[in-house]
Amino acid sequence: MKKTGILMPVSALPSTTGVGELGWASYQWIDIMKENGVKIWQILPLNPVGFGNSPYQPYSSCAGDELYISLDLLFEAGLLDKKPDKFRENAKRVDYTAVRAFKESYLREAFEKFVAGDGQKDPAYVDFMSQDWVYTYGVFRALKLDNNGDCWNDWKADYKNWSGDKSVLSENVEKEARYQCFIQYIFYTQWMAVKKYANEAGIEVMGDVPFYVGLDSVDVWSGKDNFLLDTDGRPIFIAGVPPDYFSATGQRWGNPIYDWDYLKKNKYKFWVDRIGYSNKLFDIIRIDHFRAFDTFWKIPASCPTAIDGEWIEAPGYEVIDTLNKELPGVNLVAEDLGELRPEVLELKDHYHLKGMRILLFSINTKGKYARDISNDIENVIFYTGTHDNDTLMQWYDGLTVAAKRKVREFLKKQGIKAGNIKDRLLTYVLKSKAEYAIIPLADIIGLGKEGHINTPGTVGSPNWEWHMVDFNKAKEELARYKNLIMNR
Repeated sequence: MKKTGILMPVSALPSTTGVGELGWASYQWIDIMKENGVKIWQILPLNPVGFGNSPYQPYSSCAGDELYISLDLLFEAGLLDKKPDKFRENAKRVDYTAVRAFKESYLREAFEKFVAGDGQKDPAYVDFMSQDWVYTYGVFRALKLDNNGDCWNDWKADYKNWSGDKSVLSENVEKEARYQCFIQYIFYTQWMAVKKYANEAGIEVMGDVPFYVGLDSVDVWSGKDNFLLDTDGRPIFIAGVPPDYFSATGQRWGNPIYDWDYLKKNKYKFWVDRIGYSNKLFDIIRIDHFRAFDTFWKIPASCPTAIDGEWIEAPGYEVIDTLNKELPGVNLVAEDLGELRPEVLELKDHYHLKGMRILLFSINTKGKYARDISNDIENVIFYTGTHDNDTLMQWYDGLTVAAKRKVREFLKKQGIKAGNIKDRLLTYVLKSKAEYAIIPLADIIGLGKEGHINTPGTVGSPNWEWHMVDFNKAKEELARYKNLIMNR
């Protein structure tokens, strides 16, 4: 069955607090998708963002970012004395630092009321706390705060190598850890309610799991043996990709490399736990940088760029076999973009996983005529672009006059003549054979540079900051494509 999806980060949803939340806007957005026949809501990672506010450098693979917690829902639950003030209500960019500072006092007030009301005895809370990762994450965040935000490998030995002994934690650290656990409980409760509402509306949620984890994360701090680190907790090798379309010096991500020999001895428990938890949160799991299950770029940590490195084979078949065995029915899709050796696609196809096809990369205008250089096949997800690409209109507006003419002539040859150029390009994607057609909301509403989410190889503002003021344009434009979406 063909399905249409929309890529829309939670952070970009309209709100009264300057960042998307798991409150009214999430439910309204689901209603809008349902009304227009959209069957998949693709989001970006929800984990606590780390360096550069990137959701691909999070503090945890399981935890959710407190930024997304709805303060209005906390008020309705009786955990706040008064309705929260409005803050940056009409902001077109997310100011992460300012929003965190604004929300923190409300979140801490809610925690105090939760404790005072014996919320910690609630069976649902007790059940949530029974998960191994929760308290460990709470301690990690508490110790990070106690150490001025420094990376864990700069902490004193008792904290750097903490093994679960609560006696080494101060009273303040212990209280902060419990606050962090409360935050995770609220996030989980609010998110699962949103997911339930989406599922009941016939919409699946596609989550995004980065292949690597950040160095400054609870994953590495509490599981050092899973990674290639020196005795001081610093990476010996780091992840990235060699020079490519995006960068002449490659991308030096800085994530630690997995110790695959150790992971194998432990039956890939790290991956089973990580994907297993994501399987609770999402209906479909997109594995970012899937190619690293086949071969990964291994860069010596001493190298300032990603130019110096080597491709190393990974045990992808063993890992995915293990995931399928331990997590029956898990629905994985593969981000398989870029220059790949054939074995990557063989690995993907062996498990019948959907890969990705990008319109911006598919339409070649270099010859006499524009042509689609990709294969129009069914078991694939066809995107106009992703969070790492220019928006559709940004791409088109950047073409030469001749290239634009070739694109229009190409579409005409496909029988697509009606509407403006955005309509015609979206029609081409929606009429493809691809089982899933997923379009970023910025492309649905025709945004240019202002809707660009991230530029690979760059860090910080304006990456990850796109934010919508309201749904007016989204509702108007989606309604125009409703028939195309419904009749895929």
